[in-house]
Amino acid sequence: MSERAVPVGGPIVTPAFRWLLLVCGVGVIMAAWRFLAGLGPVTGLSDGYPWGIWIAFDVVVGTALGCGGYAMAILVYIFNKGKYHPLVRPAVLTSALGYSLAAVAIVIDVGRYWNIWKLPFAWRWWNLSSALLEVALCVMAYVIVLWIEMSPVFFEKWKEGKPGLLRNLALSVSPILDKALLWIIALGLLLPTMHQSSLGSVMLLAHHKLHPLWHTPLLPLLFLVSCIAMGYGVVVLESTLSSRAFRRRDETPMLASLGGVTSGLLFAYVAIRLVDLAWRGRLGLIISSGWLSFFFLLEMALFLLPAAMLLSTRWRSNTGSLFRVGMLVVLAGSLYRFTTYLIAFSPGPGWSYFPAVPEMLVTFGIVAFEVMVYIVLVKRFPILAGAPQGATAH
Repeated sequence: MSERAVPVGGPIVTPAFRWLLLVCGVGVIMAAWRFLAGLGPVTGLSDGYPWGIWIAFDVVVGTALGCGGYAMAILVYIFNKGKYHPLVRPAVLTSALGYSLAAVAIVIDVGRYWNIWKLPFAWRWWNLSSALLEVALCVMAYVIVLWIEMSPVFFEKWKEGKPGLLRNLALSVSPILDKALLWIIALGLLLPTMHQSSLGSVMLLAHHKLHPLWHTPLLPLLFLVSCIAMGYGVVVLESTLSSRAFRRRDETPMLASLGGVTSGLLFAYVAIRLVDLAWRGRLGLIISSGWLSFFFLLEMALFLLPAAMLLSTRWRSNTGSLFRVGMLVVLAGSLYRFTTYLIAFSPGPGWSYFPAVPEMLVTFGIVAFEVMVYIVLVKRFPILAGAPQGATAH
């Protein structure tokens, strides 16, 4: 079986694609309403809760779900684990889509969205002490870097096409890109390290508004460790789902070998959390924080369960078990981030937040659009390694 990446092929508009298109269309209508009517009539936001699920889920969780490319780049390009290279292209694609649509969510969420274009250019007015500024600039830059990292996929396809503008562009740019790719990859490793940790730094500013079980000076480190673990979880989910959906050979042996790395990260995260609480004398809060104690214990269980499962060779060698492990890892990291930004955040008495229906519909639309673009690209461009079962790679 060839390990060369090839287009999946097949029709784009399937029944599942039509349903995704419907969900996306509803989301677009709700987003248009937001731009016409403003944030107030469309969302549950307030002065106490200036951001909701468009930031907590679409950006904070969404960018972590887009760290598959970052996580794989660490293994392949820093630790020289070339055997994982077939997983890099789909991981970078999910990262590019995740970060691009997180940027879209930010535009929808910001009140004066028409001023966003000034951010990278109005450097005279930058607040160099702002963690949010660092996040914004890094995310903008990383979106560009990710699509540059994806460009060889498009050039590879265009070079095999008919003579024309796209083929000439691919032939002329590819040699330049090949020489610059090492530096681009290095930048692609630096940027998420900076902004993922800074997403934790942002909540340091919340101080007493964030519950003591989550507010810690180690927030930047915890956000960074959790996003790398989530990246591996997303790679497992993406690989197993694409193998089933597009009838491709399972990559279970390769995914199983990721188990040791992922398990170590999960245990490290739990150890950091518990040692930090013990060092600051806050262990008692685990059982005395009411309903927030439930969320903390659930978070710990979601991290520890897949970490323990990955220690078993039997679990790691089974595709279904790996999928469940990947799902648990993603849920664990998502819960931690969502809790930090929303559930454990309390601006004071009199304030409450629950996402309005239009908010949720916009989020569903963004997710549906991401899946649609993924389907189109893998069917038309060489992203997934190996030919479909029963087919021959050309």
